[in-house]
Amino acid sequence: MSVKTPNVIKELSAEKGYKAWLQYNEITDESLKAEYSSYFASLSVTEDSPILNAAVEELTLAANAMLGKDMTIYNYFTDDATIILGTYQTIDVEEYGLSADEVKNLNDEGYVIKSVNQADTKKLVLVGKTDKGVLYAAFQLLRFMQTSNSIDGLHHVEQPKNQFRMMNQWDNMDGSIERGYSGNSIFYDENGFTGDLTRIKDYARLLSSVGINAISINNVNVWEVETNLITSKFLPEVQQIADIFRAYGVQTFLSINFASPIQIGGLATADPLDAGVQKWWAEKVEEIYKYIPDFGGFVVKADSEHRPGPFFYDRDHADGANMLAEALAPFNGVVFWRCFVYNCLQDWRDRSTDRARAAFDHFKPLDGKFLDNVVLQIKNGPMDFQVREPISPLIGSMEKTNQVMEFQVAQEYTGQQKDLCFLVPQWKEYLKFDTHAKGEGTTVDSIVNGSVYDFKYSGITAVSNIGNDANWTGNTLAQANLFGYGRLIWNPDATSEDIADDWVRLTFGDDKNVVETVKGMLLDSWHIYENYNAPLGVGWMINQHHHYGPNIDGYEYDVWGTYHFSDRDGMGVDRTMETGTGYTEQYFSPNKEIYNSLETCPDELLLFFHHVPYTYELKSGKTVIQHIYDTHFLGFEQVEGLITRWNSLEGKMDDYRFNNVKERLHMQLKNAREWRDQINTYFYRKSGVPDAKNRTIY
Repeated sequence: MSVKTPNVIKELSAEKGYKAWLQYNEITDESLKAEYSSYFASLSVTEDSPILNAAVEELTLAANAMLGKDMTIYNYFTDDATIILGTYQTIDVEEYGLSADEVKNLNDEGYVIKSVNQADTKKLVLVGKTDKGVLYAAFQLLRFMQTSNSIDGLHHVEQPKNQFRMMNQWDNMDGSIERGYSGNSIFYDENGFTGDLTRIKDYARLLSSVGINAISINNVNVWEVETNLITSKFLPEVQQIADIFRAYGVQTFLSINFASPIQIGGLATADPLDAGVQKWWAEKVEEIYKYIPDFGGFVVKADSEHRPGPFFYDRDHADGANMLAEALAPFNGVVFWRCFVYNCLQDWRDRSTDRARAAFDHFKPLDGKFLDNVVLQIKNGPMDFQVREPISPLIGSMEKTNQVMEFQVAQEYTGQQKDLCFLVPQWKEYLKFDTHAKGEGTTVDSIVNGSVYDFKYSGITAVSNIGNDANWTGNTLAQANLFGYGRLIWNPDATSEDIADDWVRLTFGDDKNVVETVKGMLLDSWHIYENYNAPLGVGWMINQHHHYGPNIDGYEYDVWGTYHFSDRDGMGVDRTMETGTGYTEQYFSPNKEIYNSLETCPDELLLFFHHVPYTYELKSGKTVIQHIYDTHFLGFEQVEGLITRWNSLEGKMDDYRFNNVKERLHMQLKNAREWRDQINTYFYRKSGVPDAKNRTIY
């Protein structure tokens, strides 16, 4: 028997972090192992495509790791195989007890998994509407096995509920990542494109395993070097990456610089109505498609935070987006036009100025003016991924314009993957919010899936949280946000509890204590973070540049505290129709009336919509100032509780992941202490109202 050296043990432990939820650990339950093994003797794949080959590769890898089996692979249909993979056009599904209509009626990424017993031989049939469906079926089958489910008698039918399920990388070509908290880029290093394509392939596997089907591979803030990604200098390397993602059903997009005709085209203008500019983009798009025939299209940030756009030429967003859309249309390409647009140079001391209004004010008047291959990309809230803010009123307000909602898996304002903050419960609240856009029951998820307004293109996108850290996400527990994002946007009806349970079991195994402890930590974490962060929806009490740690009056353009308007008498932003910025008017009734009224506005959003005295009594019965004191003391204590819970798991997992999370939780405790002390001290000095519980406030 060989003895592993400490270095080998350390490397194997780090590998557990790298594998994330694709652990494929050996099945130790003998009855389950026998059951699974009876199916994993041989495999028949009925067609040849890169995506089907990826499915075969994944099943082969898992069979070897989980069952110790090397399957016989038939690259053609044979009924002698125990696993049969293919699309419904190449498999006689009725022979296996399936209705042809059952598969035909699925969308293009849907699938059926069915176990059958023919002549005393167990078989598994994985049939998709297309080859993408077959790949998703393979990953789902392996999830069943990794979470110790019987697959005897299995008949599982599934399809994604959202069309675009996209990831936005904010990676720069010097290897850095804007708002990256997990090391540097896996795509680029100081020399340009990385040579480590293996890691990119593993990222494609992770994304595909949770149903992500699109990715943009560079930052929405496109700087000088990145502008050249759409030139022959870099397109061969973009092509290489697109080839990898294509094999896993993921379509490649690029973020572009609106001023590219000037910067790399030698033109004197980037005016979208200029014929020369339009011709330049048409030729550029044609060049891109010669390299990448299934290129998805462009992601564009324009006219916001100093990025160039159509405003410079006295044009509007529809003019800019449509110019690009016309160039992409012959190739079925799409423009994702971001709605994060506001004037960062305006006078923030003017209380009539309201950044929350910006997206709606800019885009609502343009409804119906965008071409049908333009998709507006709308942040989930009207501000910028705060721990608590209302849904953006722009979602659902433009019934003639394709739209997707944008989440942020990267925890820019929610702890930066140092602090634990599982965001799936927050995303669930957004998706299930009733906008009343077409009457009661018009939830956000029904709008972004395209069913309410019959959008041609729809779905959800998000900012990625991965980097080249050994475990992808810095904090191992932050992997749950990436996994949870993919699973939730595939099926918004999935519960936070089920998603968390699946991630823990896939990542750490079936130990009951581990599962219940980690799942509980995940599900509690968003509210814990909110408790010691910004109170009652006010937001923005955070350090200016790196967005971590408290700075109550110092956010960015906010040296006067104009994001929360705290004074000696009270705090909060008056966004009412009568005396405030009128922002509440942007919502459909009855939401506008609910938010506009102090009596009906939910406590958790009170200070987002209203300026109130510190002694104002919440529906909980507490005053605003006492709520601030109590939650900030509580949040710190709850982080202490997270540490205690995690420490109870020592010895129940590998040292790398245990110590990684332990270290991060102690960072979180320091952060929570700073938030508690600085926020409570600030508001005690501002209000002059002491803590009713006589706790020490510094």
